[in-house]
Amino acid sequence: MATSVQENLVKKNNEYASTFKEGDLALPPAKKYAVVTCMDARIDPASAYGISLGDAHVIRNAGASARDAIRSIVISQQLLGTNEVLLIKHSGCGMLTFKNEDAHKVVETNLGTDGAQELAGLDFLPFPDLDEAVRDDVAYLRGSKAVAESVTVSGWVYEVETGKVRAVN
Repeated sequence: MATSVQENLVKKNNEYASTFKEGDLALPPAKKYAVVTCMDARIDPASAYGISLGDAHVIRNAGASARDAIRSIVISQQLLGTNEVLLIKHSGCGMLTFKNEDAHKVVETNLGTDGAQELAGLDFLPFPDLDEAVRDDVAYLRGSKAVAESVTVSGWVYEVETGKVRAVN
C-alpha cells in the first residue's frame, strides 16, 4: 500500500509531466557549474540560487560537506565538464548542533549495537562555526588533487531567515 508521501509523488509528478517540455536538455549542465548545498528542507536551490533546469549540478548532503560530495564533484567536472563549484552552507544548520559522539550515541540508542558497529569510526562531519566550515571546505576543494587547479571554487552562506546569500572569504 502506498504511503501518502508516495501518493503525493505520483500526483505531483503527473501534473509536472503533463506540461514538461525540457526532455531535450543536454546531459552536461549548460552553465558548467556545480552547487554543493545542504539537504535542509528549507532550501530550494533552484529558486534561492537562480538555477534553471539544465543549468547546473546540485549536490546535496547534510551540512553541504565538500568531503562528502567529492565523488559527485569529480564526476561533475571530469565526466560532465563543469569548471566551477559554489559551496553554499546555511544559517541554522543542524550540523552546528551536535558532535560526532552525540550522533554515534543516538545511533546506538535507536538502532542498537549492530547499527552502531556498522557506523563505527564514521565522521558525521559536524561543525561548530559556520563561516569557518565554509572556509575549511573551500580550502579542501582548492587543495584536493582530485579537483583541477583551473576550477573556480567559492564559499557562501545562505541565510534561511532572510533568503539571502553572502560570500565567505
